[in-house]
Amino acid sequence: MYPELFRIGPVVVSSYGLMLATAFMVGMYLTTRLVRQRNMDEDAVVNLAFGIIISAIVGSRLLYVLTHLSEFEGRWQYTFLPIQPDGSIGLSGLIFLGGFIGAVITGYIYVRMKKLPVWKTADSVAPSLALGLAFGRIGCFLNGCCFGRACDLPWGVQFPVGSPATAFMGDVHLHPTQLYSSAYALLIFALLIWMNHKKMADGIMAGTFLVLYGLSRFTVDFFRYYESQMQVGPLYMNQVISIILILGGLLIIWQSRQKESAKSAITS
Repeated sequence: MYPELFRIGPVVVSSYGLMLATAFMVGMYLTTRLVRQRNMDEDAVVNLAFGIIISAIVGSRLLYVLTHLSEFEGRWQYTFLPIQPDGSIGLSGLIFLGGFIGAVITGYIYVRMKKLPVWKTADSVAPSLALGLAFGRIGCFLNGCCFGRACDLPWGVQFPVGSPATAFMGDVHLHPTQLYSSAYALLIFALLIWMNHKKMADGIMAGTFLVLYGLSRFTVDFFRYYESQMQVGPLYMNQVISIILILGGLLIIWQSRQKESAKSAITS
């Protein structure tokens, strides 16, 4: 576990932050290539990417705060303030799904404002999101957060003393749920790249991403450790959100196929 790579004065350069920065740069390169293939407005999509990054940070932080209100009681100024009580600079406590929801909302509003083709744009961004998730979860593993439940499997991971995992779970072997999620995301990325070379209706790739990401998150979360306030009946809050993503993705795929069938009927 290497949560902190080095410091420059009060600025902490973390492994998690480095992975997110890497994901952004690689994602921007990939998205730019896909946008060119689709003959879209490259500058508009680049601006969209920057907006998505900002909204993803805000959304992931907001969901963390809303699900950990007691942690900020009496010190609300640190909910979004990047300067922490120990003098370090950075935000500690982010939830991926909150960032994803924030990014989707911002992306949809921007695409509508700029009158970009919604589903063609979403298809161009989907592979980069999957790859970004893969990098991000590796960052989680190096940071020691988003850890799993105790297990006695050969690949169980024992985090060092002082890590978030040992603080909650003690000195035991845990499911490396971060790596499960990263592997899932890489498989989704590979499938989306394969789909990109096929002739498919606009929206199919984006819908597929939502379905597969929702399924992966729903599945992995059975092996992940969560605090009690994250539970909603027999499931966890993130699993409930995952079900919504799956249903939304299936609806997008169905609508895209319906539109494609209607076009084929007109031209035939």
